[in-house]
Amino acid sequence: MDTRGRGTPQEPGLATHDPPSPLGALVKCLPVLSLAVSLWAVSPSGGYTALLQGALLCSAVGDICLVWPDAFLYGMAAFATAHLLYLAAFSFSPLQPATLLLVALACGPYYGLLLPCLPPDMALPMVAYALLLATVLWRGLVRGGSASLGALLFTISDSVLAWDAFAQPLPHAHLVVMTTYYAAQALIALSAVSGLRHKTN
Repeated sequence: MDTRGRGTPQEPGLATHDPPSPLGALVKCLPVLSLAVSLWAVSPSGGYTALLQGALLCSAVGDICLVWPDAFLYGMAAFATAHLLYLAAFSFSPLQPATLLLVALACGPYYGLLLPCLPPDMALPMVAYALLLATVLWRGLVRGGSASLGALLFTISDSVLAWDAFAQPLPHAHLVVMTTYYAAQALIALSAVSGLRHKTN
């Protein structure tokens, strides 16, 4: 997920980038759209694959929205929908509450430090999104394989993004956010291919 400042959120380092444009939005979402198409070509059927494709398409919509700062909440909603689809794909079985405890211990202090930095009108949606993201991390870690690393990188990407946008500017934040974001999406998509290979062996 991609946003700056304590007023209207925008993408990290936006002041040093070109102004928002439809071409820029297309370029930004193209890698994620390519992953969705690749999944269709490699694994055209199956509920898990379909859920990942839906999540990738929602993420692409979020990428487009977040190019324009005024559409930040729409982008957040699109990414929240993507995370719900990832949760449906990862499932809640087995539960492994010990993993949830580890996620809570890791994420809780970070969110506790970030929350006072949020504008009042952003606090509730950001908390809801953070809880959803932490849940995706929990279920991704339980699923294992590339999905676990993808969920972890997604969490790192959004954590760096939020800290840079609302708490304190970080050096090379844009590079870190986008690199971990695209890697996360690719690794989660790869989990569908890995699952297909296991079934055919």
